[in-house]
Amino acid sequence: MHLGKPALPPPLDPGFLPASVWIRDFHALIDESGQSVPFRIALQQPNGSTITQEGKLLPENHPQAGLNLLHVERLLKFMLWSGGGSRWFWDGPKEIGSSLQNRFCDHPCGQFDRDFMAKVYGEPFSGTIGSAIPEPLGLASPLGRNLDGCRIGFDLGGSDRKVASVIDGEVVFSEETPWDPYHQTDPEYHKSGILDSIEKAKVHLPRLDAIGGSSAGVFVDNRPRVASLFRGISDSDFAERISPLFIELGKSLEVPLSIINDGEVTALAASMSLERNAVLGIAMGTSEATGYVDPKGRVTSWLNELAFAPVDYSSTAPADEWSGDVGCGVQYFSQQAVGRLILKTGLPIDPALGLPEKLERLQGLMAEGNSEASSVYRTIGTYLGYGVAHYASFYSLSHALILGRVTTGEGGAVILEEAGKVLAKEFPELDEKIAFHQPDEKNKRHGQAIAAASLPATGQTHS
Repeated sequence: MHLGKPALPPPLDPGFLPASVWIRDFHALIDESGQSVPFRIALQQPNGSTITQEGKLLPENHPQAGLNLLHVERLLKFMLWSGGGSRWFWDGPKEIGSSLQNRFCDHPCGQFDRDFMAKVYGEPFSGTIGSAIPEPLGLASPLGRNLDGCRIGFDLGGSDRKVASVIDGEVVFSEETPWDPYHQTDPEYHKSGILDSIEKAKVHLPRLDAIGGSSAGVFVDNRPRVASLFRGISDSDFAERISPLFIELGKSLEVPLSIINDGEVTALAASMSLERNAVLGIAMGTSEATGYVDPKGRVTSWLNELAFAPVDYSSTAPADEWSGDVGCGVQYFSQQAVGRLILKTGLPIDPALGLPEKLERLQGLMAEGNSEASSVYRTIGTYLGYGVAHYASFYSLSHALILGRVTTGEGGAVILEEAGKVLAKEFPELDEKIAFHQPDEKNKRHGQAIAAASLPATGQTHS
């Protein structure tokens, strides 16, 4: 049995094997075998937050028993990048547990995951094999939604930084400034750029009460732990100058300053604009940024770095340039996906152009009604339908807000239309439950900035 073949293949990617379909087929294969082997797996953060999964595997004597490891390894991989954690626990066939340990020790992609998680959570990455599995423990807290006073909101992207001045929830000034932070080795470049945007916004306010910001990466207590924005900075400079940067900025400006992952702000903006909870925000920009607001309107302690989470189980799936792993979200829901898919068309777009410029050319051709340009968006939309079905296995999800530069212009509607077709055809139970949204024009322009600006309470003090 060949697992994972979708009923609606993406037009430009016939080899796509969506994780959601592959897992469904795997479960069907187990049912057909008439036998199964149970397993439990858990992932824990140092603060005690714990996510668990349990399921069944094929018996050892089954001719396709080799699929067991793929299933478990991809499952743990998804748990790492959705929930996040530095301690994993395995209760199941010992050879599977040993193979997982070997992957984290010996395989470059496993080593990337191991080292990243150790850096984020400030402790060695560890695995435990045995029957002692910790119980699930969810940690969540209210965040943002403070609209009083004179505030600045900023967002630090890979190709530009955005800033807005906000008075009692209304934007009175906004600006985008191009920059190139990825490969800069001097922390002063980042600091001066951020300060430049803040000072420009400050001019438009009668006073400054609070500043909120967002950026790709992992932030703990306003300190970046790991962020691609600072990938060119040495470890020593990161520890000495980047880690305390935002705390020091808040102190020097004498106002509360909070900064969190841009995906979390995306989800917060979605929840605020929709006035709904159980929202997953997916921003398709330079990378894939995701964030989640739970059914009670809270932000959880989950990592939500779905750019690194697998959505395609094909062995020939494209590789992520940073981690080296294949089939991960960044290659399906970002400008990188656009650049990759353009190569599969006959579109007259210069391969030497940067990704933002390629996207602009694609959007222009789409506006002209070019059918090959449409096929790029239809492919991404198909990816999205299958991807959201997979995400819904891990998140309690009623709303998916889709935004980012890839979704601007006429292509955005095509992406959502194709995603809806996938849910209706393949996952009717999810089609009834999950609604896709795009931000309206006001929220598209300013929603992220307003949500970021709302992060700190004005009575907050620095530590």
